[in-house]
Amino acid sequence: MISMTGMKLRRKLVLALLTAGSLLCVYVLCVNLEGSWSIEPLRNFHGFSQKPNSSSRDSEEPQDRRNSSERWSRPSPASTRHPEHPSAAALQKHTPAHTPPPTSETQTAAGPQAAAGATSKSEAVGGTWSSNPTPPRSTEPAFIGDTGYMTEDVPAQTNCTDGVRGRVAQTRFSGRFLGRVPVLQWANHVSRDQYKRLSQYSGAHGWSGVDYDTLVETLSVLNSSANWLLLDDWSRRSNGSSCSRCAVVGNGGILKDSGRGPEIDSHHYVFRTNGAILKGFEQDVGSRTTHYTFSTNTLRNSMASYAGLGFTGPPLSQETRYVFLPDHYRDYLLMKAAATHTAVERGPERAKDPTRFFGQDVTAEKLKMYHPDFVRYLRNRFLRSGTLKTRNKFIYRPTTGAVMLLAALHSCDQVSAYGFMTPDYKNYSDHYYDRKYRPVGFFANHDMRMEMTLWQQLHQAGLITLYMHK
Repeated sequence: MISMTGMKLRRKLVLALLTAGSLLCVYVLCVNLEGSWSIEPLRNFHGFSQKPNSSSRDSEEPQDRRNSSERWSRPSPASTRHPEHPSAAALQKHTPAHTPPPTSETQTAAGPQAAAGATSKSEAVGGTWSSNPTPPRSTEPAFIGDTGYMTEDVPAQTNCTDGVRGRVAQTRFSGRFLGRVPVLQWANHVSRDQYKRLSQYSGAHGWSGVDYDTLVETLSVLNSSANWLLLDDWSRRSNGSSCSRCAVVGNGGILKDSGRGPEIDSHHYVFRTNGAILKGFEQDVGSRTTHYTFSTNTLRNSMASYAGLGFTGPPLSQETRYVFLPDHYRDYLLMKAAATHTAVERGPERAKDPTRFFGQDVTAEKLKMYHPDFVRYLRNRFLRSGTLKTRNKFIYRPTTGAVMLLAALHSCDQVSAYGFMTPDYKNYSDHYYDRKYRPVGFFANHDMRMEMTLWQQLHQAGLITLYMHK
């Protein structure tokens, strides 16, 4: 017979084996769960490659770049509000008001085909959508939306054989360039399906924050070819030329004493933005304005900041078109009021008379509005900043001047850029009309150094002619 001591030892051994087996099962279960719930890091797709301790810059930077504190510093003096600077509320952490789940119209893979600029099956043809019933899963953050842009066929307005569209295929930008994304939005673009799709994206990149009724009421007044085409009067303006020549004029201090005014005015079209002060500076910056680009916020800020220098509102002339960059519902309300010659219904501009901004002879035909797909495409393909991986990702967008210049690149045959930031920007004041030197200001909602690098690259590629001091 087995002694009592032996039996006790056997029981202890069995208990130990059972305990060890249980612990082993728990360990295996935990490992499996950890594997199934782990999140794969973002890597190897356009603009979002991860590097340890990296600021994730997406383009070459000038060598004088110092650190992130300089990049986000405010300009001096602090009492002057920069037109591009958002309100304090806008700088708080932003969450889109409406983010429905991706649909087959918008969610496609961001693989090599998308990076090469190929047309997705989910893109619209002629402004209508053909749905891919089984789209592959995208690895991009939902707010990027670099596929599924609306596309439409816009007939060529010129017979130019040496235009941007013909040259871009031979440059480094061929894979980024999508020539069929509409530059402007108008009445034919709004529908319930489009509203659902674009409500995923906030600010200037979509329709989040704009209710459907306001959108319909606004875009319904943009119902002519003048609202659909950026260069709507080319047939009258061409004067026998086969190529459209556009001067895009920023407000940079590099234009001070440049004497470029007559050269600028000699172009078919002259684009300006924000605080475009002309009186007294015609010899350097010209006197004509065919397209004035702005958002309601940048316009009001410019009028407040530069009134003492003579800026009381947008340039007024018979040839001037007003191109809204809509990054808020107030842009849609002001557009509708201007087109109908009625007071603004609500919001910060409530009861404002739009003719105060655009003159008594403003008509719907003189008003245009950038398409949010176009602005998002510009951000994703040309100016995908590392800011998109920070807490400021929802307020980041290209500057108003950058949207204006890239819109000209997608609409004109030959583009000359004046008054844009160049690598020697510290040699010049922030604006050509500054009475004393003011350093260039940098803000969290833009990446101006990245834009400066892009202008250099476009110039080197022969797609724009950038004015630079020798």
